[in-house]
Amino acid sequence: MTLVARLWLVFAALALAGFVSLSPPALAQQPSSVNPTASSVKEDKLLQQFRRIEGRGSIPDVRSYVVEQPEGRNWRQFHEVTLRWIGAIVILGMLALLIVFYAIRGSIRLESGRSGRTLTRFNVVERFTHWLTAASFVVLALTGLNITFGKPLLLPLMGPEAFSKFSVAAKYIHDYLSFPFVLGLILIFVLWVRDNVPGRIDLEWMKKAGGFFGRDHPPAPRFNAGQKAVFWVVILTGTPMAVSGYYLIFPFYGVGVAGMQIAEIVHGVLAVLFVAAILAHIYIGTIGMEGAFDAMGSGEVDLNWAKEHHSLWVEQEQARATRAAGAPAPPHATPAE
Repeated sequence: MTLVARLWLVFAALALAGFVSLSPPALAQQPSSVNPTASSVKEDKLLQQFRRIEGRGSIPDVRSYVVEQPEGRNWRQFHEVTLRWIGAIVILGMLALLIVFYAIRGSIRLESGRSGRTLTRFNVVERFTHWLTAASFVVLALTGLNITFGKPLLLPLMGPEAFSKFSVAAKYIHDYLSFPFVLGLILIFVLWVRDNVPGRIDLEWMKKAGGFFGRDHPPAPRFNAGQKAVFWVVILTGTPMAVSGYYLIFPFYGVGVAGMQIAEIVHGVLAVLFVAAILAHIYIGTIGMEGAFDAMGSGEVDLNWAKEHHSLWVEQEQARATRAAGAPAPPHATPAE
């Protein structure tokens, strides 16, 4: 029994020694440090499952925790691709159309020449309102187009540093000039809405295309159908463009991320359409029609120009001048006693 006990003791000692000798290699296979990203979910897996990346932040606005989302990628595609195509087609298309029209029709000349007599068309307040809105819009258009087309067009020419400084300055100019532009919109509506109500006479003007393709100028009041169309384009396009612009200047006041994206899309599309429409307006008011610029330049237009393009308005003004000169007023009926 003593021998058997000693044999068991020797066997146990050998087994223990073998286990100890085998243990270090097994322990050595375990990592000495923890890799925090070894088992983390990759971005592509997140996008495949949720198409959204969201984290945590230290600022109160939890909307800033969203790093990427499907709507954001769609908006980026629209802003960097779709809007550029829309703007290029609309603006360049309008320029091409005006060039072709000028090559075919040329400037619309006064049929009877200048008379040397003038008629007041716009007073000082009206001209100030027009030029306030026009000057603001031109700068807003140039600085706004830089947001859409600056990176592909100006960045290669100016370089990153100069383009960055230019874009920052353009952004501030764009924001601050929105206020005089909106003031101009309000004044334009107040001053001229009464004269821009569509009427039956406008249908006749449109049937003859305003005399742009012939020598027959249809009768028109103070504003013809084309000018009325420009007026309502300015008001109905400028108003939502201003509202969407202020949503972008003052972000997240009343809308979330989706609302901001919609505001940017509305603002961008309306802006390029507005630019195209105003290009046509500028053309008619300058080289497109002889004598048209005088209306907003000095405020005085030649009498022959007024008769050719706004004959009904001339009749009204002459009748008003006659009454002001002391002509007898029409008799009024007296009530029976």
